[in-house]
Amino acid sequence: MPNWELKNCCDHDQVAFIVTIGVFTFVILAVSSFFATMFSFCFSLLWRTVLLTPFKLITVFLHETSHALACKLTCGDVEGIQVHANEGGVTQTRGGIYWIILPAGYLGSSFWGMVFILASTNHITTRIAAGCFLLALVVVLFVAKNWLLRGLCVGFIIFIAIIWLLQETTKVHILRYVILFIGVMNSLFSVYDIYDDLISRRVHSSDAEKFAEICPCPCNGVAWGVIWGLISFTFLCGSIYLGLVLRIRVDSDLLRFPGFM
Repeated sequence: MPNWELKNCCDHDQVAFIVTIGVFTFVILAVSSFFATMFSFCFSLLWRTVLLTPFKLITVFLHETSHALACKLTCGDVEGIQVHANEGGVTQTRGGIYWIILPAGYLGSSFWGMVFILASTNHITTRIAAGCFLLALVVVLFVAKNWLLRGLCVGFIIFIAIIWLLQETTKVHILRYVILFIGVMNSLFSVYDIYDDLISRRVHSSDAEKFAEICPCPCNGVAWGVIWGLISFTFLCGSIYLGLVLRIRVDSDLLRFPGFM
């Protein structure tokens, strides 16, 4: 039975899970443009452009992929996907249900963040998540409309493949931490992007503004941004809670089957 009340929390693995998410959160926020003034220019520039930019672009990639999936699931056609160096992106669609496609970007990114976080709690699900991620990269590689997105896909295919190879052939077992980092990155930047694009600056071409135009509800783009932000934050909190529950279940399974790993 799942321990939904989290009794006897937290053991070593659960503490490590929480601490790892906390460290990743600090690193991501500390080197993002929102907190750049807290650090020296050189330090911030190094981390922002060299180390985190590919992961930020991956969050954009998953945002646009979510639009594309929503389009296909509502019987539309995806004509192309682009990811730009300024951390923006475009998904060209035809047909489909627009009021489902529009919110799918931000909410889908939050959902995938939750999926990656939960997948990192188990070695088997980590491999499944990595495999699905590689498959998605290969598929998008063939519908990408610009070279930046193609290069991003190829780069992450090579990166994940190397990490996976090390996982299987050496004692360097960091695949689950890479998957967890991608999950935390997506969850945090989904919430941050909603605030930055929809609430603080109110970009009139944003998904929320377009959604407000076609939705009969008396909500403007900012209101929809707040609603989507709360949903995204709920995904993040839910992933941490479920992650702790899953780690308890994994530990109990390992006690029952000590040879499983």
